[in-house]
Amino acid sequence: MMDMRRPKYDWGQRVKALIDLVNDGTYPDKDEDAVLAPAGALGEIVQVGMHEESNMPVYIVEFSEDCVVGCLEDEISLL
Repeated sequence: MMDMRRPKYDWGQRVKALIDLVNDGTYPDKDEDAVLAPAGALGEIVQVGMHEESNMPVYIVEFSEDCVVGCLEDEISLL
């Protein structure tokens, strides 16, 4: 079993999107590949999880009341 990598960020931290975050199919009411949060959008980490197969932290970021997106570390940065 591989060791889990420690997350770089923590819940409650303010972040911005480094790239356009697009719908990967998890938002059925939006077109696939629709931009959910554009590059530069500001949000807050509301949950931190781990994708066990890839050993990568996943950050659930609330960009607005109706836009909560799962992000990888290279898709966001701290404000």
